Amino acid sequence: MDENEYKKMLDDAREQLPDTSSNDERFEMPILKVIIIGNKTEIVNFSSAAKHIRRNEKILLKYMSKELATFGELGGGKATFVGKFGTIVINDKFKKYVNSFVLCKECGKPDTHMEKSGRQEILKCEACGARRPIDKC
Repeated sequence: MDENEYKKMLDDAREQLPDTSSNDERFEMPILKVIIIGNKTEIVNFSSAAKHIRRNEKILLKYMSKELATFGELGGGKATFVGKFGTIVINDKFKKYVNSFVLCKECGKPDTHMEKSGRQEILKCEACGARRPIDKC
């Protein structure tokens, strides 16, 4: 087979490939719905957001409480925090959590899980196989 035949076969094969879009994201980070009631802030869709990112809601609550420097509790699929926190602040903290403890630093996919290796927490990507140590929440 000469070079021209090979190039023609390669071009034919490329034409048969489906069109792909590089902007097509399959992971959409949920937006937390915040309600301020008196001196408390409720995140109405807290449990569903934790399920969406495939993380334990108690660990996420612990992280959010630490970041907001306040007490938080779960109940009825909602998280309630003492203090008034706006939607932007809450969603920024949530985004920080997702970037640190959900998304793979190598491939950027959310297909990760946390595992323990001795005393160290490891974030393991199921998509590319990357492993990296993470700080505790």
